[in-house]
Amino acid sequence: MKSTPDFSFETDLRATGALRIAGVDEVGRGPLAGPVTAAAVILDPSNIPDGLNDSKALTAKRRAVLEPLIFAAAEVSIAHATVEEIDDINILRASHLAMERAVAGLGQVDHALIDGNMIPRNLTCPATTVVKGDARSLSIAAASIVAKICRDRIMVELAQQYPGYGWETNAGYGSKSHMSAIRNLGITPHHRRSFKPVHNML
Repeated sequence: MKSTPDFSFETDLRATGALRIAGVDEVGRGPLAGPVTAAAVILDPSNIPDGLNDSKALTAKRRAVLEPLIFAAAEVSIAHATVEEIDDINILRASHLAMERAVAGLGQVDHALIDGNMIPRNLTCPATTVVKGDARSLSIAAASIVAKICRDRIMVELAQQYPGYGWETNAGYGSKSHMSAIRNLGITPHHRRSFKPVHNML
């Protein structure tokens, strides 16, 4: 039986006096192209949309229904780290940079719940890591949904500028068709040159 996320991490923190609690998640660590995107979301405990879950556990249709509900009921900040930044400082640091930017975009945050097992070093508030947080914390689940939808939209837009790579369906991940497009069409400015499959093609 798969568990669904709840509000217990947030409730425990609220009991200590932290009221502005942001769930933070990133998407796009693994793709060969495009930015890495992070979202930070502060839910209103009295108005949490029904059906929040890890974005990977939801259909695209269900994510699309939930996204406007999250924006209507919560404070949301989305931020990115560029392909240049990924190549410059490495993907882990770049994903942390996107998280730091997303949290900073919310203004004052009392505490951040970070998906994963590492706290980004330049966060502007205290933080707790939550491994598999998008399946355990409603705030992180909400962040995972808006981050994924935002990044998918970016990749659809980039696919129109650079047709043939299938980014509108593979979101920049190294699918068979994407790899064969890199071989046939070459590398775009949106490919991560520090990633081995791309680097090996150069």
